[in-house]
Amino acid sequence: MSEHLRDGGRGVVQRTAVIDLGSNSFRLVVFSVGESRWWKRTDELSEMVRLGGDLGPNGELSPQRMAHALETLRVFAAFCATSGIRTDQIEAVGTSAIRDAPNGEEFVQRARRATGLPIRILSQRDEAWFSYVSAVNQTSLTDGIVLDIGGGSLELVAVERRQAEECVSWPLGAVRTTERFLPGDGPTSAKQMAALREHALEQFATAPWVATAGRDHLVGIGGAVRNLATAAIRAAELPLDSVQGFVLTPHALDTLVEQLAERAPEERERVPGIKRGRAEVILGGAVVLQAVLEATGAPGIEVIEAGLREGIFLANQLAPADPPIVPDVRVASVTNLARQHGVDLVHAEHIAELADQLVAALPGAGLPAPGEPELVDAAALLHDVGMAVDYDDHHKHSSYLILGSGLPGFTPREVALIALMARYHRKGTPSLGSAAALCEPGDDELLLRGAALLRIAEQLERNRDQVVRGARLRRAPGDDDGVVLELDADGDTVVAEWGAERQGDLFARAFGAPLTVARS
Repeated sequence: MSEHLRDGGRGVVQRTAVIDLGSNSFRLVVFSVGESRWWKRTDELSEMVRLGGDLGPNGELSPQRMAHALETLRVFAAFCATSGIRTDQIEAVGTSAIRDAPNGEEFVQRARRATGLPIRILSQRDEAWFSYVSAVNQTSLTDGIVLDIGGGSLELVAVERRQAEECVSWPLGAVRTTERFLPGDGPTSAKQMAALREHALEQFATAPWVATAGRDHLVGIGGAVRNLATAAIRAAELPLDSVQGFVLTPHALDTLVEQLAERAPEERERVPGIKRGRAEVILGGAVVLQAVLEATGAPGIEVIEAGLREGIFLANQLAPADPPIVPDVRVASVTNLARQHGVDLVHAEHIAELADQLVAALPGAGLPAPGEPELVDAAALLHDVGMAVDYDDHHKHSSYLILGSGLPGFTPREVALIALMARYHRKGTPSLGSAAALCEPGDDELLLRGAALLRIAEQLERNRDQVVRGARLRRAPGDDDGVVLELDADGDTVVAEWGAERQGDLFARAFGAPLTVARS
């Protein structure tokens, strides 16, 4: 399932394509995988087909919708062919609209003949399972519920110790619920929305585990969830370009529902963040999500960029692991980004080790810790990703590459702090800036201390030779205020000592103590 390409001289890249024939939209995504096993999305096509709309009296797919769908698939097939992606390198799947329609199989046969695409219809369980694979590999979810709301159906998966334990699917997608419960060309009444919420809650009551499994952690995937999260981010005026890790709270969702309901369907795109292609059906999805929050008692929905397509890709990529999940999502996402951009991991990992040693030495020296050492570690591993752009200002390039990646497994606040530590690993006075809107009290001190330690660790490995094996901090003899940085080394440390001493001002600002450097 791959096409081989050269990656700018850094190695062979394999490409795969996943096509999702959803009830609302059809989407083709291309994934690239490098020799060092990094992966990322590298291309995408989408079309709002709304195959699950305008169904016949017995649930048949309409001729007009099928014609649009076939034309879209012809475009997708042509794109793959002209891009050099063979049919055996493509996964194409149909979901609830095709699965539930009496003429769904007939449509698939027509599509196969017209395009040559290897389309298969996913069962309800398979659709839920791929959603689980996507979510558990893109979040810190250990115990909770994964929800996937599409145009035709809603899947809920109970997760315990990162394993899928229960799964169920209901016909509660945004398109279906809109056509059944929220018809009309004008504003939606409270009575209509109440009927939909009540219906959804009745469905959830048939699966008793829904009331308890997702109380602490609810992860949402699907276009409707992402679009609502985007609108909530816009409403809160947060400095976020990605929904990855954003938590959609009940209050934010209720506010959006009120704003959407008072508008006619064609006017809902005027709500900032709502996409034109989803405006007519987004309210149905939002009301169902309200019901999910009520049924589970969860404090919010953690939203991720990934979806069913990533689940299919990762299931193949991580095979034969059963289940196909990475051991640690945070480690995997940091390593993945570093490898994407050709980071010298021997160098970066040594800096991370030195930074870890400095963090561990702080209590013994009577100094305040930066807190959340995992963030310092991640920043150390990623501080040089900007070198893929250019050496000049690579600290700034590193910052925006980290912010743009989203770093699955970390919250938006944590990603911002990691990016800022990388931003200040060379020079400048650390400042939260616009990221302050995402941060918590004390995060300015966390950033200052983390950046100071990272800057010192980076200078100790300035020669990229791992000569400095270890570093520790202790109080200077006879000096209650001074701190000594002791180095364990195998060779010449002139450059390391010179570089570390130049960070004395930042260290003093961060920890309130002057710094001197000594070799053991």
